[in-house]
Amino acid sequence: MINDFLKHQAQTTPHPLGMEISFAEGSYIYDQNKTPYLDFIAGVSACSLGHRHPKVIDAIKKQLDSYMHVMVYGEYIQSPAVKLSKLLADHLPQKLEKTYLTNSGTEAIDGAMKLARRYTGRSEIIAANNAYHGNTMGALSIMGYEERKQPFRPLIPDVRFIEFNNAKDLSKITRKTAAVILETIQGGAGFIQPLNGYLTKVQKRCNEVGALLILDEIQPGIGRTGKLFGFENYNCIPDVVVTGKGLGGGMPIGAFTASEDMMDSLSDHPKLGHITTFGGHPVIAAAALATLEEITTTNLIAETLIKESLIREQLQHPLIKKIRGKGLMLALMVDSSEIANKVVLHAKDNGLILFWLLYEPKAIRISPPLTITKDEIEKGCQIILNILNSIK
Repeated sequence: MINDFLKHQAQTTPHPLGMEISFAEGSYIYDQNKTPYLDFIAGVSACSLGHRHPKVIDAIKKQLDSYMHVMVYGEYIQSPAVKLSKLLADHLPQKLEKTYLTNSGTEAIDGAMKLARRYTGRSEIIAANNAYHGNTMGALSIMGYEERKQPFRPLIPDVRFIEFNNAKDLSKITRKTAAVILETIQGGAGFIQPLNGYLTKVQKRCNEVGALLILDEIQPGIGRTGKLFGFENYNCIPDVVVTGKGLGGGMPIGAFTASEDMMDSLSDHPKLGHITTFGGHPVIAAAALATLEEITTTNLIAETLIKESLIREQLQHPLIKKIRGKGLMLALMVDSSEIANKVVLHAKDNGLILFWLLYEPKAIRISPPLTITKDEIEKGCQIILNILNSIK
């Protein structure tokens, strides 16, 4: 299988991890030898309820018995998509009331950018240095990391960059600006939280000049930071919020949500301003609905902060310089990329799945399922400590 994998399936790096999967359940992934691996990254923050959560599986099976794809997005009334959109509105601030469902978070980012330009009549988009919002041409254009962008230029024009957490840069937001788009917590840069009321200041500046504030909640959203949406931690309400990853419960989804007035601007002048064939797919929407219902009707959100405290308490070691992030969106910071690489790779050999962050080579990702147990956290942390103890 490995030869076919490398020959026929396109790769993202020259050296993929290459583990062949047999099945997955709860907090564990199993290889072809039925060897269990404790998943400390949840498919990179995507499997918020762990693997094959029974309520998600039941929702998918029930929907499969009714219908799958029947029409392009937005034409027919399909219950799973409508219920999901309403449930999102029920849990968001009042002005965030209408949702466009997409196939991925990146697609939702592109949709949000189009919405901002269409609604404001302006073209300038401002993003942050070291930002990551996806890899389509639109999302790549607002990536704040030139090394990853240069081979694909020219990209979308009229994009500017500011430094995250630098209030002095906010003067660059002007009446030419259609939108400022930020990750609520910077992901690829190393799980960097907004400090000193930064997001409140950004929102205030946007309001002053008539620009929209778009917050990318693809990673911090859906309960991962101790609130359903990460921005709830930082005294800020965006004009547009983008979600994905954990919303799908292991299925591919994205969404962008705004006011009714704003979202309706995409439906006319021109008509079909943003369209998709499979966005809002009933099976995917059913899985997301079951995921969101489970997260909002249990103690999982509150428990993320308890689990964060346990991880911080367990992972105390001279080689761990700090732990960035919030809730179950954490990054272990070590002295060198060599140490980070050893921990990630040796963890796999010891039955634990860890991963890297995009731009910060000294970081080790910890973003487990929200459903992970105390015993599983302690087991995974002990594996990490054992590896660190072995490093000379």
